[in-house]
Amino acid sequence: MPLAKVLYLLVLTSLLSTGWISDRPAKQKLPRFSRYYVASESYESVGIIDVNKDGRPDLVSGDFWYENSADPKALFRKRYLIGNQKRYNQYYDDFSTIPLDVNRDGNLDVVTGGYWGGSLRWLENPGKTGLWPIHTIAGVGAVECTRAWDVDGDGVIEIVPNNPGKPLKYFKLEKDSTFRLVNVGSLQDHGLGFGDLNGDGKGDFIVSKGWLENKGNETWAMRAEFDLGTTSVPILVVDLTGDGRNDLIVGQGHSYGLHWYEQVMTEGQRTWKKHSIDESASQYHTMEWADITGDGNPELITGKRFRAHNDTDPGCYDDVGLYYFTWDGKTFTKHTIAYGPAGVGKGTGITFALGDLRGTGRQDIVVAGKDGLTVFFNEKN
Repeated sequence: MPLAKVLYLLVLTSLLSTGWISDRPAKQKLPRFSRYYVASESYESVGIIDVNKDGRPDLVSGDFWYENSADPKALFRKRYLIGNQKRYNQYYDDFSTIPLDVNRDGNLDVVTGGYWGGSLRWLENPGKTGLWPIHTIAGVGAVECTRAWDVDGDGVIEIVPNNPGKPLKYFKLEKDSTFRLVNVGSLQDHGLGFGDLNGDGKGDFIVSKGWLENKGNETWAMRAEFDLGTTSVPILVVDLTGDGRNDLIVGQGHSYGLHWYEQVMTEGQRTWKKHSIDESASQYHTMEWADITGDGNPELITGKRFRAHNDTDPGCYDDVGLYYFTWDGKTFTKHTIAYGPAGVGKGTGITFALGDLRGTGRQDIVVAGKDGLTVFFNEKN
């Protein structure tokens, strides 16, 4: 064999073995997002709900629902008044938009909760235009945010309020459209998550100073294994390393920092190893884990909540941003959807929503907040 060919093969083998040349497919193109203004209202939460049952997903945020007309030039331009949420200073007392057919009439209703009113409520979708009757579920104290998880695995979501300084509890929808209180126990602080941390097939609750192991039969045991700070709602529970053990993704809701905590088991002892994702932004108050790139792998979607505590949090005067982070099995990589001063960038509000709004097969992002209601359409790139 000629010497030149031998040298070529040796170099090629070396490059393959060191990873400089790979037989993996070319890097997938990342999505492009187009920004679409919906409304200037400053409600903190939004949900995607087919309100009028026409097969097209509409938007519900605060006192209005916005109709999906299917006309690309007039999407969500027609809106309908559904309520009159009470306003306290710069906040509306409306910190979630959870779709749930409470009275089982075939119309999706909305569950919300408020910090100042201190109660959980559901708004009844009458199936026609007009105000939605409000029903109180329970007085629970100040509600930072409310999440919904299928806690007992029966296929129906439970309603879980985050009440800093109050015992953790959730509410189970019964057949007669009432809600039954289930006490979990232990004082909770700012932040809440749900997922199986010990691999027994049952979902556990995660709070800022530990996790509550699901022992079955609506009983729980506190495991004070960490202190996460003033954390996001939700705390995400994801097996990032592929070792069969779920890890945690945690934002600081009222300070700087976004981290993930690796669950490590050594001789039967569980510890949590902290890893940095992003230290440059504050008020990572809410987040979702979903596939928005279309590659079959979920991404972390999050951003800075605009004026979470008005102008009192660290970083409150920084520019706002909405981001997604891709994960390659070892490292998160940050991608910017919108960044800059309010009106150029976009804050997240206290919750945002993901859904295919135009039937493209791609996940769009709907973001509320004090800087208005905006859709980011997921475009081909």
